[in-house]
Amino acid sequence: MAILTILATLFLILVGGLVRASGAGLGCPDWPKCYGLWIPPTSVDTLPSAYEASEFNAVKTWTEYINRLIGVLIGFFITLTFIFSFKYRKTKPVITLASFAAFVMVLFQGWVGGQVVLSGLSEWIISVHMMVAMAIVGTLIYAAFKAFSDDINISISKDHRRVLIWGSIILLILTLIQMVIGTQVREAVDMISRSAAQVDRAEWIDHIGIIDGIHRSFSWLVLISSGYLVYYVRKNSMQPYFTNLVLIVFALIISQVFVGVVLAYFGMPAIFQVLHLFGSAVMISAVLLLVFSANEAKTNLSVS
Repeated sequence: MAILTILATLFLILVGGLVRASGAGLGCPDWPKCYGLWIPPTSVDTLPSAYEASEFNAVKTWTEYINRLIGVLIGFFITLTFIFSFKYRKTKPVITLASFAAFVMVLFQGWVGGQVVLSGLSEWIISVHMMVAMAIVGTLIYAAFKAFSDDINISISKDHRRVLIWGSIILLILTLIQMVIGTQVREAVDMISRSAAQVDRAEWIDHIGIIDGIHRSFSWLVLISSGYLVYYVRKNSMQPYFTNLVLIVFALIISQVFVGVVLAYFGMPAIFQVLHLFGSAVMISAVLLLVFSANEAKTNLSVS
């Protein structure tokens, strides 16, 4: 159930990116209802008289409404995850605690989602919305990993385990910092896109400012730290579990760099904005799994 919820939450992040890229963030101008209705209108003819027909767009309205429905579905998934975690409350209470934390956070996330709409898409509230989503994903990954940890045979030497733990923690810190910087870039992009100057999309990147340069430069630290882990696991011929996981993390980081290059030099195509957001969520999830795996690995006296 936790794994299903993780996948569904990542899918919701993808859908959220599509909502923003399509300009449908205010497709429903109120919350929790949409145009004062629990089921939004499909045409101007069914629009309540209290709302302006000129501001109604059925596609944007239903895009945003479907995003909300998926959010509600994930709320049910997390509730079920919490209920199913009761079986671990005595043997592995940390699983139940993590599931409860995810349950509390999803309630808070629902409120934050409402504030995003009521604030008129405030940039900093959108950033908080994304960070809470990642906190929920991370907590669920931890709960799921602890539930499966006894069934996964991970055994490495003490020295290798220490390097992996510190290397993966450093990589996690760097990726989280990069995510925060990325939210600042996104906030700048949102302000430019909604500015009265009506700057052409292809020129948005030129108006972001120094934060974009910091974001690009910082990506080198993420890339180098992940590259070192790839070098280390391959040099020491570590077991396939860690070798494959580190390679997956590295591949995700490379893909993020590629998407970032497309955004920077090819006019910021909307679909690549979505891929950049979704890719960062998947990348951080993989890094978290690496951190948890290194920390839980059993040690042996061999060199690999």
